[in-house]
Amino acid sequence: MRVALLAALFLAAPAAALPVAEARAILKEAVETPSVQGRGENIKYAEKLRARLVAAGFPAADVTVEPVAGEAILSARYRGTGGGKPIAVIGHMDVVEADAKDWVRDPFKLVEDGGYLFGRGVADNKFDVTMIVATLIDLRKSGFKPKRDIILYLSGDEETAGKTAAVQAKAAKAAGVEFVLNGDGGGGGLATDNSPIAYALQGAEKTYADFEFAFTNPGGHSSAPREDNAIYRLAAALAKLQAYKFPPQINPLTRATMADAGPRVGGATGAALTKFATDPTDKTAAATLAADPAWVGQIGTTCVATILSGGHAPNALPQRAAAMVNCRIFPGTSVAEVKAKLVEVIGDPTVVATTKVDWPVTSPSPLRPDVVGAVTKAVHGRFPGLAVVPGQTSGATDCVFYRALEMPCYGVSGLFMRSEDEFSHGLNERVPVAAIEPALAHWRVLFTELAK
Repeated sequence: MRVALLAALFLAAPAAALPVAEARAILKEAVETPSVQGRGENIKYAEKLRARLVAAGFPAADVTVEPVAGEAILSARYRGTGGGKPIAVIGHMDVVEADAKDWVRDPFKLVEDGGYLFGRGVADNKFDVTMIVATLIDLRKSGFKPKRDIILYLSGDEETAGKTAAVQAKAAKAAGVEFVLNGDGGGGGLATDNSPIAYALQGAEKTYADFEFAFTNPGGHSSAPREDNAIYRLAAALAKLQAYKFPPQINPLTRATMADAGPRVGGATGAALTKFATDPTDKTAAATLAADPAWVGQIGTTCVATILSGGHAPNALPQRAAAMVNCRIFPGTSVAEVKAKLVEVIGDPTVVATTKVDWPVTSPSPLRPDVVGAVTKAVHGRFPGLAVVPGQTSGATDCVFYRALEMPCYGVSGLFMRSEDEFSHGLNERVPVAAIEPALAHWRVLFTELAK
């Protein structure tokens, strides 16, 4: 059955075996290059990818690596025959830090164990970056000639400031890119028994913002306490922020996601999803979803304290206490509006509120029939008839910078995962070994369908 499905999948593509061995080699090289911010490894990783692309026949002038914002970007152009505007495919090379003493295995060695590949970044985002690069190399070697250019943009600081993607988005705009495919978004869900649940086609995401809230005073000796203790003021402010909930919101993408998930999830959560999809003002449904970490990010803006600092000596009153509050803002809501609301909730005129990081505010991308059709074909090549559901990411990806410049961007990862296997940013990050071959098939269909 599987052979028949793969044969049907490639009727419109050049005949070739899937490059599984090469993909594994590229993934091993990727994980074992610890491209954490500040280590200087990102440019090494980019150069390794560049060498592979050039060795496969991409002209050296069409594959560039540049230092940007202390990290690196890679850009590569697969030249077409002139049949339309270019399309772009994006991903990020950087990974979050990993402390080896906390892991069961070395986080920067690709280790196969129990049917899984372990390593920092093996899922986020080096899996899809690898599948994209391996597929482009394989298509190049097989003689595939796209009608339109395919431009690859790999950023270097998606996990931190996002400055590299902003640079690449401007380059994509200047190149006339029509739309963007993102390997760091979307993807398929599997049940515990590995049966398929649905495929999420990401068409929107929340805005990322970091705010610092600080309190200061002259301090003094700890033997003479003051009522305006900076740490106590901060604690009171954080208690108010914890208690505040932003109003529920919905858009066509989150409505579609919840309407599809409700019957499958079942129980109280499933009923709440179905109810919220039809009536987002229903307080009971909103409260049920707000209490569920899997769904709270889908129903509105969320803000949470993530870093604390304060005091300078154990026997002195604190002269400063501050907290970093990270917000994931529902599409269409401004960063300034959220910041103003948080200051209002704190209700203390002595607070100093500073915006530390704010990514662009964007609107959902329109669901292009060609993109939906290609994704559906790719997904059905593996799981015939599986629902392809448009959705919104609760986090943020490089897509925001492209959408901000009015280029539609879609999360179309080739990775299917069980929820219990998801450890991105956490300990013992892993992907199933069996995910490689179907992911290569997925990207091959997307490129051959959308670049024609």
